[in-house]
Amino acid sequence: MRANFTYFLVTFSAIFFIVDPLGLVPIFIAITAHSTREKRRAMAKRATLLAFGLLSFFAIFGGLVFRLFGITMPAMRMAGGFLLVMTAIDMLRAQPTRTRSSPEEEMEFENKADVAIVPLAMPLLAGPGSIVTVMVLAGRGGTYTAIIPVVISAALTCLIAYLLLRTADPIQRLLGRSGIAVLERIMGLLLAAIGVQFMVDGVMEVVKNLH
Repeated sequence: MRANFTYFLVTFSAIFFIVDPLGLVPIFIAITAHSTREKRRAMAKRATLLAFGLLSFFAIFGGLVFRLFGITMPAMRMAGGFLLVMTAIDMLRAQPTRTRSSPEEEMEFENKADVAIVPLAMPLLAGPGSIVTVMVLAGRGGTYTAIIPVVISAALTCLIAYLLLRTADPIQRLLGRSGIAVLERIMGLLLAAIGVQFMVDGVMEVVKNLH
């Protein structure tokens, strides 16, 4: 029972930190500046629902992708861990991570009337890092039951993201940019540790298979 709870805690932490819904608050405010409150809430709802659908899809069918392209689980763990560490470094420096979007893309997004699907749902919520993370976590247990905590964690993360985006203005006024930056650094440190653990697990599995 304790092992299952620990696995769920690690799973939720990895998904939550890589999605980083708190870090999306300033971006969401910027790209929806010209929208009404009702429209912003509707976009937040559509974006988080679509992001949950995408993450769940890759958690459930990610194994097929592995087999289709001949990718081994250790390789995916090492690649996923590397991507998590790259994202964590940007978070520790309180900088927008370029694995989700570039500054040029963000400027283009600000001129879009509806940003629910692109860029909110993808790549900001369900980006390359979060997709790889759910695929690695779903395959980590080696059984189909390992997918359940991943899907639940994705659902909780997207629910929290919706609540944060729905109340984005009060949150930014309460925390300020400096407060959000501090929390980003704390989450970045934890995400870096999870990413390194992914890479260590991948390397150890490769070494084990050599014997």
